[in-house]
Amino acid sequence: MNTVYPLISIVTPSYNQGKYLENTILSVLNQNYHNLEYIIVDGGSTDNSVEIIKKYEKFLKYWISEPDEGQSNAINKGLRHATGDVLTWLNSDDYYMPGALHKVGEAVRANPEAGALVGIGREVDETGKVTYFKEPPSEISVQSLFKWYDGGNFMQPSCFFRKAVWDVCGPLDENLHIAMDVDLWLRMAKKNCKFLGITELLSTGLNHPKAKTKAFAKLKLVETAIVIIRHGGEHEVRGRLEDMARKLSWCEPNLRKIINNPVFKIIEPLIRLLVKPAVRWRDLSPPWSTDNRKK
Repeated sequence: MNTVYPLISIVTPSYNQGKYLENTILSVLNQNYHNLEYIIVDGGSTDNSVEIIKKYEKFLKYWISEPDEGQSNAINKGLRHATGDVLTWLNSDDYYMPGALHKVGEAVRANPEAGALVGIGREVDETGKVTYFKEPPSEISVQSLFKWYDGGNFMQPSCFFRKAVWDVCGPLDENLHIAMDVDLWLRMAKKNCKFLGITELLSTGLNHPKAKTKAFAKLKLVETAIVIIRHGGEHEVRGRLEDMARKLSWCEPNLRKIINNPVFKIIEPLIRLLVKPAVRWRDLSPPWSTDNRKK
């Protein structure tokens, strides 16, 4: 007798990620999971992303390429087209491990009481070396999520949730650009969603220099702390913010000393000569900023 697996809907948000996008798409399609909806929402990329998407469009339920308001907006837009029993999103520089969707489908069928399922995730660098490996916490609750930076975290690409839970707890807060997943998990936990952890490696994140969580690591810490505070976990994150404040208070006066140092003044013209052509505000601003997404 054929096993009937739940319909899984996956959304990939993308913006100028043509270098990585095809690998992400193939990691979904090569699962050979026959009860699948795959949706791609591109933010109006100017690289080869659209050509890549068109190459696989016959396997997609829906895709679009148009300017958006950032990743959260793109995911929400995609999930509005999703009809699956189980939902998730997979960023365009991440990929699934072979057999991941079958493992998810089996776990969902065997645990009808679970509102969300969390597997193991890892990160690799561009050489394929594993730089991070994370099993889900033994218990996922509001209190464990408050300790996100003290062992309570898990990898978003390895988390799948039921549409019924999303209908109650979604959509993503589009004012958040990094910690929108933590905000969603906390909303789910507050609605008594049961998170089920499984000891299966489901996904891999690519840790490259332009990855958002690496390029904006400090912003990630601050935004996550704000989300946790907003949900009532101020006590758990105060120490992290105070530590950052101490570092910033050291940097400001010492930066002034460095700039005013006579040696710095001698080499400053050379620094400006080397840096000026490469560094502009548009290059340094977050990729989800209005200027970058609508130019």
